[in-house]
Amino acid sequence: MSLSRSYTDFSDPELIFACQRNDEIALRHLLERHRWTIVHFLHKLVPGFKDYSDLIQETNIRIWRSIYQLKDPRAFKSWLKQIVTNLYYDELRKMPRFQIVSIDEPVAAEDGSAKPVREIADSSEQPESKMLSLELSDVLEKAVSSIPEQFRTAAMLRDVDGLSYEEIATLTDTELGTVKSRIARARIKIQKCLFSYLECA
Repeated sequence: MSLSRSYTDFSDPELIFACQRNDEIALRHLLERHRWTIVHFLHKLVPGFKDYSDLIQETNIRIWRSIYQLKDPRAFKSWLKQIVTNLYYDELRKMPRFQIVSIDEPVAAEDGSAKPVREIADSSEQPESKMLSLELSDVLEKAVSSIPEQFRTAAMLRDVDGLSYEEIATLTDTELGTVKSRIARARIKIQKCLFSYLECA
């Protein structure tokens, strides 16, 4: 490994080998390179979460502590995914448990008297609405599956995972313009399928 090379030119295995030799600069480059990989894994596990900063920080700490245990640098992403998954379940176990209450247990009314039963509103989806939702979901799934994999991946990362175009370009190692083009074409394909379904409905 040439010392004259920039860390940004190092491959992942080269950075990992350097990290295992206690090279802190290599570690910073490795973590920065895979920041959005970590975000992507976290978003899959906790969709809709607004701030991943604490989880990213804890993931980085775990990488730093255990990078020496990684035997095959080519398996880094799988190893990283396992770290993120373990962190998610560790955090899940820390969450307070919900108290389960029987619906037959009497509850106090405003006047102090005890009501014989709990009244719980039925918020479930009505059969007709549920059937239409399932049918639309099926149409959408078929539309998405008909798109070439590269287009589908870009569109899912953008419209489902909520990543920016820049983040998707980094994750997929693709030019920014190509990412935007793939997403636009995927959306057009999906819209055509949905319009055809709605016109026949």
